[in-house]
Amino acid sequence: MPTTYRGLFRTPEFAPLFATASIQVAASTVSGLALGTLVYAATRSPLLSALSMFGPSLAQVIGATALLSAADRLPPRAATTGLALAFGAGTAVLAVPGLPLWAVFAVIMLLGLVGSVGGGVRYGLLSEIVPGEGYLLGRSVLNMSVGTMQICGYAVGGGLVTALSPRGTLLTGAALYLVTAAVARSGLTARPPRAAGRPSITATWRTNARLWSSPPRRYVYLALWVPNGLIVGCESLFVPYAPRHAGLLFAFAAGGMLLGDTLTGRFVPPGWRRRLDAPLRLLLAAPYLVFAAHPGLGVAVAAVALASIGYSATLLLQDRLMALTPKDVHGQALGLHSAGMLTLQGVGAALAGAVAQHVSPATAMAVMAVASVTVTILLAPGLRREPTPVSEGSPEPVA
Repeated sequence: MPTTYRGLFRTPEFAPLFATASIQVAASTVSGLALGTLVYAATRSPLLSALSMFGPSLAQVIGATALLSAADRLPPRAATTGLALAFGAGTAVLAVPGLPLWAVFAVIMLLGLVGSVGGGVRYGLLSEIVPGEGYLLGRSVLNMSVGTMQICGYAVGGGLVTALSPRGTLLTGAALYLVTAAVARSGLTARPPRAAGRPSITATWRTNARLWSSPPRRYVYLALWVPNGLIVGCESLFVPYAPRHAGLLFAFAAGGMLLGDTLTGRFVPPGWRRRLDAPLRLLLAAPYLVFAAHPGLGVAVAAVALASIGYSATLLLQDRLMALTPKDVHGQALGLHSAGMLTLQGVGAALAGAVAQHVSPATAMAVMAVASVTVTILLAPGLRREPTPVSEGSPEPVA
């Protein structure tokens, strides 16, 4: 079991999985910024701009109820490669000049539906490559790569939007997705599925019901989904809040997330993990309250960076989720977390955009922050219960 970064990267298959995840994040970051800029320039609507960047997440709820059984029932390498190719093709379609707005949203919703399986496939594979206690370190490194690639992606993406136009930047994102597919196909080992049987809606519903039936897991899922989604709603307003500096805000948000994941994944001892997840979720929201005063860019950047450290609460909650979940459904459990989180991010973006239609984007951010703090406080009693860890074949935990 790896306990250091060096040991982790010496683990067979981790390096290609890391590269695959990193390049895909770069592709989605560059493409998302280009698409949000393109839609806002065409419509001047904060709501439509937010939905163009985060709206595909809304389709995750359909995937979570229909497709998630594929996360454990498809060969991981083939699934990872196929998903990257699908995103490359869809992103290239978004770059077509004159594409009607309804068609843009149809494509991004379809990509969101297809992508609902991706988190379960990737993180289920990670739980095989670095099982047990090594999972938290491996997941923290993947999250760190997300932060790093988002910093680079938003910085480079802002330059590409200026130099190549939004459509040229979308084509760059499509090319990066093709690179992702090539790395996955050449670097990952052909592994069998973790579970027997064909993917189906019935299998997805049955396992989701099994996962949701445990009260301790329900509280963990809600804590993973809702506070995070509401704060992503704040981020979805960066373009209308500061059209010329949105890339800077996104980059500092990614930097804060990178710092939080580095500290939490590598240096927080097991005994502190249960104590820190709630304070980190409060940190995720509280700095956004400063936007009620319509701060200048410097204060806004500092608040965004500080708040994003709180995203590392996700690592601690995922660690608890793995302890509560039998191994044979790790992929779907993580897929349900990923799909639910992305769905709530889409809902958060829609809510924030709708509020910003009636008040300023800065005020809307403060409103979303208040909602996130409230949810964290309401979930605290259920998360304080001491659940019983489970292993494969063991009975489900009870409250």
